[in-house]
Amino acid sequence: MASKALAELPEPFKSLAAEVTCSVAEFAEDDVLEGFGMDSPFELMGLFSGIGMTEDGAVPQTGQLPNTVFLYRRAILDYWAEHDDNTLGEVITHVLIHELGHHFGFSDEEMEAIEAAAEAEERD
Repeated sequence: MASKALAELPEPFKSLAAEVTCSVAEFAEDDVLEGFGMDSPFELMGLFSGIGMTEDGAVPQTGQLPNTVFLYRRAILDYWAEHDDNTLGEVITHVLIHELGHHFGFSDEEMEAIEAAAEAEERD
């Protein structure tokens, strides 16, 4: 489902995210959770790891690991089971797009504002 969501991204986002690796794991590692001050692995559904496009230079540094989006399967499934307003595919796509937003240089606050504006537009 994650591969399908990635393949269905519209252009130009699909091309701009072509070098981003998408990885699925059961849960985030303990040190990642600790870094965010989270007690439960169910609190984190996704994570962007790497250097966003707005922070990267014209030429990647030697030895730089690829930008990666991690999707945490069990946390996503738990969220989906508790919220019946979205399909599992929609939840996965939402988390993927949110994490790719970090690759494009958006902060969590900026992405929340964009999402709120899109939801308001849908209601109108």
